[in-house]
Amino acid sequence: MELRPLGRAGPQVSALGLGCMGMSGMYGPADRAESIATLEAALDAGITLLDTGDFYGMGHNELLIAEALRRVPRDRFEVSVKFGAQRDPAGNWLGYDARPAAVKSALAYSLQRLRLDYIDIYRPARLDPAVPIEETVGAIADMVKAGYVRHIGLSEVGAATIRRAAAVHPICDLQIEYSLVSRAIEDSILPTVRELGIAITAYGVLSRGLISGHWRKDSARAGDIRAHIPRFRGENIERNLALVEALRAVASARGVSVAQIAIAWVIGQGADIIPLIGARRRDRLAEALGALEVKLTPEDLAAIERAVPRGAAAGERYAPAQMASLDSERR
Repeated sequence: MELRPLGRAGPQVSALGLGCMGMSGMYGPADRAESIATLEAALDAGITLLDTGDFYGMGHNELLIAEALRRVPRDRFEVSVKFGAQRDPAGNWLGYDARPAAVKSALAYSLQRLRLDYIDIYRPARLDPAVPIEETVGAIADMVKAGYVRHIGLSEVGAATIRRAAAVHPICDLQIEYSLVSRAIEDSILPTVRELGIAITAYGVLSRGLISGHWRKDSARAGDIRAHIPRFRGENIERNLALVEALRAVASARGVSVAQIAIAWVIGQGADIIPLIGARRRDRLAEALGALEVKLTPEDLAAIERAVPRGAAAGERYAPAQMASLDSERR
């Protein structure tokens, strides 16, 4: 497994990370045994970076990861944890809390659920509009000094916020959606993080399965958040699946799958970009790992651009209320 630096301030991590959210019901029911087997297979394949959030399944995801890691030496993995998103018992979103006291309290609970002495990368899930980013990062910095956190990351924030955060403490990476159909970071965010030596951990590289080559109009199941995402609804899904078919032609010409060529495109955007693959089954994991062997030529890249031009996706990547919470989308 190729290793990549997680920014100037961070550790060396695998060239692909595993995003674990889908193992806790966000995309419909998940099989617990298969989720653990997938986590174990990822570690066996050399994946070291595991990404989670304390609000994924209200702690379920952290407990699941802890079970999979119980016999794994601590130096074989890095765990990245997002915090701050608030949910009620029914799973409804309540907003964000990134006050210093909340930062330290959330960390204490995550350490307990994960059965770890420290978190490798700790980050607010979103910018809390009521709390200056300097205060949030300062609180995490206190936990770095105390030994409970190794590195500080950010998630879905814009260029100005990134600069303010980096002035308080070194930031190793920015977690943000980046894929063939979500490329807004190329305008100001990507140049800013590269100037500051901050890596990108790219989630949504298959746009939540939309450009995986496996999604169909009737794929959503009960409890699947994609039923509420504009790109998966109405006329938008028809237009977006047409893009997938155009990409499939490019992938077939190379003898690879749609998912593999989409992941390979993200990998090829720079050594400072680490895609997070959201596999929750071993077969999907194996397919994603195959993307590491796909080396795209200039001719391939041109064909991909013709098939899926920037801005071609129909619909926003989140529902309106969630889009409004994204500092990264503010212009």
